[in-house]
Amino acid sequence: MNSIDNLLHEERRFPPSPEFTANAVAQPALYDAARADRLEFWAEQAQRLHWHEPFTRVLDWSNPPVAEWFGDGKLNVAYNCLDRHVLAGNGDRVAYHWEGEPGDTRTLTYADLTTEVKKAANALAALGIGKGDRVALYLPNIPEAAISMLAIARLGAIHSVVFGGFSADSLRDRIDDSQAKLVITADGGWRKGKVFPLKPTVDAAVAGDSPVEHVLVVKRGENDVEWTEGRDLWWHDVVGSASAEHEAEAFESENPLFILYTSGTTGKPKGILHTSGGYLTQAAFTHQNVFDLHPETDVFWCTADVGWITGHSYAVYGPLANGATSVMYEGTPDTPHPGRWWELIEKYKVSIFYTAPTAIRSFMKIGAEVPAKFDLSSIRVLGSVGEPINPEAWIWYRETIGAGKTPVVDTWWQTETGAIMVSALPGITSLKPGSAQVPIPGISIGVIDDEGAPVGKGEGGLLVITEPWPSMARGIWGDPDRFRSTYWEKFADLGYYFAGDGARLDEDGDLWLLGRVDDVMNVSGHRLSTAEIESALVAHEAVAEAAVVGASDETTGQAVVAYVILRADHAGLEDAADVLRAHVATSIGAIARPRQVFIVSELPKTRSGKIMRRLLRDVAEGRPIGDTTTLADPAVMRLIEDTSGSPATSSVAAVEGLKKKR
Repeated sequence: MNSIDNLLHEERRFPPSPEFTANAVAQPALYDAARADRLEFWAEQAQRLHWHEPFTRVLDWSNPPVAEWFGDGKLNVAYNCLDRHVLAGNGDRVAYHWEGEPGDTRTLTYADLTTEVKKAANALAALGIGKGDRVALYLPNIPEAAISMLAIARLGAIHSVVFGGFSADSLRDRIDDSQAKLVITADGGWRKGKVFPLKPTVDAAVAGDSPVEHVLVVKRGENDVEWTEGRDLWWHDVVGSASAEHEAEAFESENPLFILYTSGTTGKPKGILHTSGGYLTQAAFTHQNVFDLHPETDVFWCTADVGWITGHSYAVYGPLANGATSVMYEGTPDTPHPGRWWELIEKYKVSIFYTAPTAIRSFMKIGAEVPAKFDLSSIRVLGSVGEPINPEAWIWYRETIGAGKTPVVDTWWQTETGAIMVSALPGITSLKPGSAQVPIPGISIGVIDDEGAPVGKGEGGLLVITEPWPSMARGIWGDPDRFRSTYWEKFADLGYYFAGDGARLDEDGDLWLLGRVDDVMNVSGHRLSTAEIESALVAHEAVAEAAVVGASDETTGQAVVAYVILRADHAGLEDAADVLRAHVATSIGAIARPRQVFIVSELPKTRSGKIMRRLLRDVAEGRPIGDTTTLADPAVMRLIEDTSGSPATSSVAAVEGLKKKR
């Protein structure tokens, strides 16, 4: 058996308060119902949506790995997110409190948003967009992004949202692969206190031979743009003059809803395809139950850009399907000051807050005194998404942002899964810092070894999904063979989806994510998880953030190499590298002691906040740095290379040296 060693132990527990449990949306009966009849359970959740034509068949799994959920039913995704709430008398409820980075605001009620989406749908139809057509979006985090997504869905067309920081080449690849007929963009958007241009990137991406017939441009940045007559159109001209009357047509449950391209890998991007009925069912169910949503009173804020799957599912489709009120923010969390997010929470009385561990650790680095300046008493549920959250960041999040009493739900899922798959339910689960804990009701998860045998409690292995689920991807756009080989081939005989992540089961059988299997190191025959060593490092009072990689070693096969950001109030720690090496050995064991610890000021992150360990591996092994085009700040790698010239770099020298370079 080839399992992943389980070395780190976390003993702290936080049961829900009796008051929270008494008012919780999710009750233990959910698990009982799902165990009794999984398909009937999902059928009941789907009935929360409006079906123009009811389904009679829940799941068709006759052609794996492509599933059909609620296949003979018909619905309209936009109608479920908009019209039905207005018809139910909730048109005056706020759908979005939107705030631009410069401080400008817009408040859109469900009635307002419905009108805007109907007008946009009419405008897009006039441009020839209909069922099955692909439309690419390259926008800032502004209301028109959500309006465009919903208008495209209303027409039965397919949107492909590309995060507004990708290069022209990346955008071109996605446009060409999906054969998009239309691009919706903006002149520019606000980021870090200035306008960053968007349309010039689109112009370069559609130059020459392109399937794009029109470029629809939202005026946001007021920056000068070049204009191609006949192709380029202003949003305010085309949508502004369109009719506000539009009847939503019903489409098959399996009608494609969107393509979302995964990033950060070499080669052709993977266009993950999601369809309508199953996706919306699970997005709405998880949003309601994982976050304990009470739509009449809660204000929900998912900080993700709509360009990522988290933004799709929990900034647009899940909240709107549930009639929730959300906050949408255009800019960065530190502009114009490091407390901007906390200021917005105070302003809009956000009660449910969902963000990434990377952001949480960045705030830890700045210090608790910044959020302490703001009234965060409205918060009653906190969520984490994107990567495993180490226990110390979890505790800081609960104590500093949640006043020491707010439940933190650590969610595991992927672009490919469409919606949350593993999470505590805050009114039921006794919380464990750093653990994703349990599959949501109706989801079947396993942890197995390389041969497919289940691992025991206290052991680590490979995370698999053992039964089809409603929001699962239906394929890779135009490449079914790649879909099969990437996700389903490894355990084809068992019919399991392999997530690419490692996980361990604790003595209670709860799940602890160990990161990508690619990030598991083999040190002297021990398979060690980078996530556990990173958690041990961040548990030290001086450390704000850490990234660990395995580097080739003649003696041990691989050796542990750590890159560490110190907290501002510990930047003067003497002999930081040696102190932290000893700390890991004490916390986990001598086998996990890093060969080298480098003190750095930043880590290489994608624009969605994920650490690119591949690049750190290049540095650790002395190789030329690979592709950095998806990094938020490519210059970070030059600074890390310079710092890594000496394995015993002291914290003071490193920090001061990097400041001077900047």
